[in-house]
Amino acid sequence: MTSQILFTALVLAVGLERLAELVVARRNAAWSFARGGVESGAGHYPVMVVLHTGLLVGAVVEVWLLGRLFLPALGWPMLALALGSQALRWWCIRTLGPRWNTRVIVVPGLPLVDGGPYRWFRHPNYVAVVVEGFALPLVHSAWITATVFTAVDAALLRVRVRAENRALTAALPATRDPGPAGTSPLAPPVSPPRPPASPS
Repeated sequence: MTSQILFTALVLAVGLERLAELVVARRNAAWSFARGGVESGAGHYPVMVVLHTGLLVGAVVEVWLLGRLFLPALGWPMLALALGSQALRWWCIRTLGPRWNTRVIVVPGLPLVDGGPYRWFRHPNYVAVVVEGFALPLVHSAWITATVFTAVDAALLRVRVRAENRALTAALPATRDPGPAGTSPLAPPVSPPRPPASPS
């Protein structure tokens, strides 16, 4: 019971972190739109919100209703990964500054960002999403939630990354292409030294 309560507190803390992200995203969206920012992929955004809310709710419900146990050999490494994904996400937010957003908003003409995690990944925020999506539920052995979220998120990320790459290509025609439309967000940059910036 104690581990279930602690896990619920962990998920609630992640939920509060999500609310903080939305505050930052709303402020950054205003900054981008004031500078001619263009939003892409708005149609899939509500689906993303529902999916990520479902991850948090599903993990807690599964742990309590199905009596999932905390298995130290699994739970502690997954907790480390979940916390690491949060650190990576906020590294992305800090690196992109006002250009970071939960929505796909690109300001035409701005140079690409090549610092922080964007030195190694095209879309490092999505690396954080993928890792957190399976790690957070598995902290307390909620394997159904981890499996369902990972499967649905994989399909959604394909749509999201394509929308983002198209937006970057359209907004930055003078720079190198951010990669094929279906390029994995986990892949390294296609050519050094400048990985693309993204609102992710």
